[in-house]
Amino acid sequence: MQTLAHFGGGGPGPWILLFPVIWALVIGGGVTLLRRAAGRGRRFAVAEHSPIAVLGHRFASGEIDEEEYWRRLSVLNEEFGHTRGRA
Repeated sequence: MQTLAHFGGGGPGPWILLFPVIWALVIGGGVTLLRRAAGRGRRFAVAEHSPIAVLGHRFASGEIDEEEYWRRLSVLNEEFGHTRGRA
């Protein structure tokens, strides 16, 4: 008895196993790309309105000076547990 759809008698042989694997990889890759793209959109929307981002916008627009920026940033870093600090 020969396996894989009569391999020696003109059937597709072991290559028949390759096609489901290829389709599984294509579908899995597509799902992964869609999930990553959807996740990125949510992260950027939240980060854009974070207190640190708002502080940066205020500093960039000239509403606050550098000293005030660093003072408030240190308070926010302590509050939210960020380790990013003064360069």
